[in-house]
Amino acid sequence: MTSPTDPNRVPDIDDWNRLLEGKVAVVTGGGADGIGGAVCELFAAHGATVEFAEIDPARAQATVDAISRAGGTATSHVLDVSTEDGVAALKSTVLERHGGIDVLVNNVGDYRPLVRFHESGPESWESMYRVNLWHVYAVTQAFLNSMIERGGGSVVSIHSVEGLRGFPGEPVYASMKAAVSHFSTCLAAGYGRQGIRANGIGVDLTQSRQVDYVSGYEEHEHLWEAWSPAGRLGWPMDQARVALFLASDMSAYVTGHNIPVDGGTKAGGGWFYSPEAGRFLNRPKTL
Repeated sequence: MTSPTDPNRVPDIDDWNRLLEGKVAVVTGGGADGIGGAVCELFAAHGATVEFAEIDPARAQATVDAISRAGGTATSHVLDVSTEDGVAALKSTVLERHGGIDVLVNNVGDYRPLVRFHESGPESWESMYRVNLWHVYAVTQAFLNSMIERGGGSVVSIHSVEGLRGFPGEPVYASMKAAVSHFSTCLAAGYGRQGIRANGIGVDLTQSRQVDYVSGYEEHEHLWEAWSPAGRLGWPMDQARVALFLASDMSAYVTGHNIPVDGGTKAGGGWFYSPEAGRFLNRPKTL
């Protein structure tokens, strides 16, 4: 075993255009037109063999087709990772095929069904828990040992900037995202000596099928300068590029952190109370 002070412990990067060459990556929620789909496509472009879970067959096939056209390799698994059976099926199929994995991206999550806290109850809490937190525990635990056996790997959990700041809209959802954030930090602290790096991404203002920031706001595009310190809407590829950094050896000494990929909304505050609307908004149409 080499010394912990050996400078050669910094991993070599042979090809900066193929940062995941030879790696096996698992992505949850990898359907087209979303953050997971962009992650799958970018990882495949950088040489990874991508195995992804997606509940929607059409979106799953669209991701596979896009990657195949670009010359990459990807396999879809049409299943639900918020269930025990779905996680077990994903684990058994992937490990039977590859023996282990090198990268895991926990991407699945949803704020729907949106139930305000004073109207919520055990049923809505369980729904939030399953889709936003339970599957992160379950999928990570399913693949952790195989990553350790291969000498380590990277776990990237995509959550929300609402887990990193106060979110007035729905505290149960936000608290689940905060839990994913802290889970990443604790996983890094506990398993770093076994080669596991774990980091999170706090998403905001990013266009997807789940959250449409375009429809209904066509006449207010000039206000992006006020809504986002970066002055523009975010897109799935903005998130995918940070995921690539965290998955690859470019971030070999980065672990236990949560990066807001939000155009600066966490730094800038993000939420405004509108007396006219009677609620908090992150995109007020009048200033």
